[in-house]
Order: sequence, then C-alpha cells, then structure tokens
Amino acid sequence: MISKDFSQEEWNRQLRERCDEEATRKLQQARVAVAGLGGLGSNIAILLVRMGVENLHLIDFDKVDFSNLHRQQYFPEQIGEYKTEALASILKKINPYVKLKLDCVKVTEENLPTLFTKEDIICEAFDNPQAKAMLVNGVLENFPGKVMVASSGMAGLGDGNLVKARRLNKNLYLCGDGVSDCAMESLYAARVALCGAQQAHLVQRIILGLEG
Repeated sequence: MISKDFSQEEWNRQLRERCDEEATRKLQQARVAVAGLGGLGSNIAILLVRMGVENLHLIDFDKVDFSNLHRQQYFPEQIGEYKTEALASILKKINPYVKLKLDCVKVTEENLPTLFTKEDIICEAFDNPQAKAMLVNGVLENFPGKVMVASSGMAGLGDGNLVKARRLNKNLYLCGDGVSDCAMESLYAARVALCGAQQAHLVQRIILGLEG
C-alpha cells in the first residue's frame, strides 16, 4: 500500500506499470510550456502531470477570479491568487516531485523570444484570438525547431465530436472545431476540457514519438 507521503520511486514505479521504462523516461525528461492557465491550460497542465511529465513551464499574468470556477481547475479558496501559483500548488498535490518554472507575465512579441528557450513543446492555451496568433507566429518565427500545440474553437454547446486534432505542418498542431468563437459563444467546462485533453494527449504522443 502506498502512503500519501509516497517517494519519487513509488511514483515512478506506478508510471512504469502503465507504460514501459523508456516511455516513462521520455515523459520525465521532456520540457513543456503551457501559455495561458485558464480552462484550457489548467486542464492541460494537470493531465500532463498525471501522464508523467515532470518539467513544466507555466505562464500567465492573471489571477483566479470567481467567474473562473465554472470551467477552470481552481478552487474558491484560491480566488485572488495568481494562476501560476494556484495551479502550481494543485500540481504539487498530484506529484510533489514535479519541477515547475513559473512566469507571471503576459506573453508579448518582445518577451516571447526569451520565454520559451528551454522547452521542447509549447501549448498555446489563450482565449484571445490575437494573442493566439501572436504566440503561434512568434514561435514559428523564433523557434522553428520547437513543436507548437495550439487551439481554435472550443466554445458553445456544439457536438463534442467536432473538436478534433489536426497536424497543420511538421511542428504545428491545432485542436478544436476551428469555428466556434468564445467572443460569440459562451465557454462550457466539458467542451473546453475536451480541447485541453486533446492538446495534452497530442503532447504525450509527440514525446513518445507517435506523431511521425
């Protein structure tokens, strides 16, 4: 029986029982950035940690607000905390040995070239179309060798089967229905989580070399 104060080796052993030694090693050594820690990003980060990713870079400038609780992975007692710190505390409860880098900043064209220097994979998890385009274009321009997993279209109550993952080019993937706009439709927890789960699943497949 594993105690609540489990060792890192106990954590690793559980991972190895679900996948092989090599897959566990790849997941633990991968470096992933999550830019935006709202409905998408908070789900992505939690899933990645549960998968065994141990090096995460969390980026957001915002604080937890009461309106976030209906679709983001935060709790009432965290209202007013910076999302980077609030999410870090949740992730540490899942895996106390996860290695986190926190940047409580707004991503801009100016700081983008210095923010993502150490990550292999970057997850775009913004809800603003202009910010999404800026991040994707900036990564493709400044880091052509890095993999970008972006999102487009997860709003509304449309068919969940329309939320799909697509590979647009060698290093760019896009999850969502590509149509629904959060400026025009409300965001709901399950559909947003579907898109976030697709992004996290893609990251895992990329790390394990299953995406060609």
